[in-house]
Amino acid sequence: MIERSLTHIAAALAAGEISSQELTRTYLDRIARLNPELKAFITVDAEGAMAQAATADAARAAGQGGVLTGVPIAHKDLFCTEGLLTTCGSKMLENFVSPYDATVVSRLKAAGTVILGKTNCDEFAMGSTNESSYFGATRNPWDVSRVPGGSSGGSAAAVAARLAPAVTGTDTGGSIRQPASLCGVTGLKPTYGAVSRWGMIAYASSLDQGGPFAQSAEDCALMLNAFAGFDEKDSTSAQRETEDYLRELRRAPADPARPLAGVRLGVPREYFGEGLAEDVRSAIEAAIVEMEKLGAVRVEVSLPKTELAIPAYYVIAPAEASSNLSRFDGVRYGHRAAQYRDLMEMYCKSRAEGFGREVQRRIMVGTYVLSHGYYDAYYIKALQLRRLIADDFQAALSQCDVLLGPAAPTVAWKLGAMADDPVQMYLADIYTVSVNLAGLPALSVPCGFGEGGMPVGLQMIGNYFDEARMLAIAHRFQQATDWHTRSPAL
Repeated sequence: MIERSLTHIAAALAAGEISSQELTRTYLDRIARLNPELKAFITVDAEGAMAQAATADAARAAGQGGVLTGVPIAHKDLFCTEGLLTTCGSKMLENFVSPYDATVVSRLKAAGTVILGKTNCDEFAMGSTNESSYFGATRNPWDVSRVPGGSSGGSAAAVAARLAPAVTGTDTGGSIRQPASLCGVTGLKPTYGAVSRWGMIAYASSLDQGGPFAQSAEDCALMLNAFAGFDEKDSTSAQRETEDYLRELRRAPADPARPLAGVRLGVPREYFGEGLAEDVRSAIEAAIVEMEKLGAVRVEVSLPKTELAIPAYYVIAPAEASSNLSRFDGVRYGHRAAQYRDLMEMYCKSRAEGFGREVQRRIMVGTYVLSHGYYDAYYIKALQLRRLIADDFQAALSQCDVLLGPAAPTVAWKLGAMADDPVQMYLADIYTVSVNLAGLPALSVPCGFGEGGMPVGLQMIGNYFDEARMLAIAHRFQQATDWHTRSPAL
């Protein structure tokens, strides 16, 4: 059962082929066996999960179950979850038990899902490898000597290792798509504002967006149906009518032999230049050729400001992080130093002890670019570049339906390979950060394997609130291939 997708598991529960309690116990047993090495979970709530599973079984028996009732899932440890630790992968919140649920969590609870626990992540979502977590680095299930990507590496690893059929994640500069690519699963970053950020502890408020990890595009659409939509508690939430993200992918194609007939695939030339590993290039090209066989048409496009995305992102994101993380001062909640002489020393010692090196580095950068004399030179200039990058995307998307390219320049690298070179780690986000700067939706789908038998992900980028069409295109590709069904031998 663990090899079956979220969609098939939901169908099996509805048909009575298996109970939620049996399914939940299967996943909990697998987590107990594999998590000590993988470190995909920070918190496992076995007792709570089994109680929720029993409630779900009772609801189904009474004919009250929904599509996701009884399905076991997990949440990235950045989403506040009532009664459970919410640590953000940091010593600062090592003992913080949330008194409330994030909107994403409460909506999935209302859908009847069972919460297995909270997944590991880079500290406060800052990182591309999941190595900055205070609770230890998550390992890639395909090769435990390699990183799973980040910051949602624990979520991606959990789905890849079949520790859960679906897991939530967050994406600030690629933190869903990049680990999805490195772990060989499907990961979706929705349009900014499509998913509520209320209760999702902030890194960079104008860039953060929650989304799902699962085996397939169909699974991601199923998850998105449950938790997307307007939330009056989030001032950045888009006021739009409720969508059915499954509507396009479940519509029968006019020509079953050419299900992508008429779809225009934009291929940005900047995504295939220097820095892209040859094994990744080959897998991406093969995926595009496969989609052309399904009837799609390739269109060459350009995103000329691509090389400016990294510097713009690493000014804007740290600036917002500097502001957001100022609340962790040792006064109201979070880590407080044991000994201090006065209030200022308490602030300084608590933050120095509570935050790891990567978080401290980004706070320092953000504080610098917001300081007097540098605000106009750096922060305002980065905001201007952000507008130009968004304009580039609109020009490209006027010529095509989706943009295609790599989600990461290489397959997963060895643990510790970039520990002493943070700039090199930042450059690994070259294909993803611009999407967050523009606020567009994008997803990564498995499309092959590269060096060392490691997964490669194909990134699809759509226009604003065009998730349904983008997911349908990914679904047609996945119907014709089996990359998304493959899992590591564990």
